Amino acid sequence: MKQQKTIIRPIESRDLIHLWEIKYSDEDPEWKKWDAPYFEHKSLTLADFLSQKESIVGLDDYWAITVDEKVIGTVSYYWEHEPSMWLEMGIGIYDPAYWNGGYGTEAFRMWIDHLFESLPIVRAGYTTWSGNARMMKVGEKLGMTVEGRMRKCRVVDGKHYDSVRVGILREEWEALSAKRQV
Repeated sequence: MKQQKTIIRPIESRDLIHLWEIKYSDEDPEWKKWDAPYFEHKSLTLADFLSQKESIVGLDDYWAITVDEKVIGTVSYYWEHEPSMWLEMGIGIYDPAYWNGGYGTEAFRMWIDHLFESLPIVRAGYTTWSGNARMMKVGEKLGMTVEGRMRKCRVVDGKHYDSVRVGILREEWEALSAKRQV
């Protein structure tokens, strides 16, 4: 799927080395300070990363975000509770040169479109933390709703933050999509 400058697509074998470089080669990457920093990040050797190829390449639930053919991040989803079709999604822009340029918003918009087109879900959502202003803003820009806030349950650098659930229903997304096309 392609919008103005951003493409999302299944990860290909040719993406693996660059994806490893931007996501796993550094023991303390800049992106991890914003992407759930309360969970441990483990760097991987290239060999260890490549040994996981089958769980990365060509999947329906884990795609690359590219700009000018360069992988800058990923979008993904997982089932919080598949019998009720409760899906949670994620996004990571690993290259800081692409932060604050609208790439994440474009990628998430395309990913939500794709999820609603390809899965029988009634809601798409994600969880972030109140200290991640960019993730809070992307939900707002896409017309999503803060659905839940667990107060002061995430600790980052010794400070407490809220865990925030953000989501949108299919009918809300379709109404917003119709307005965008007018």
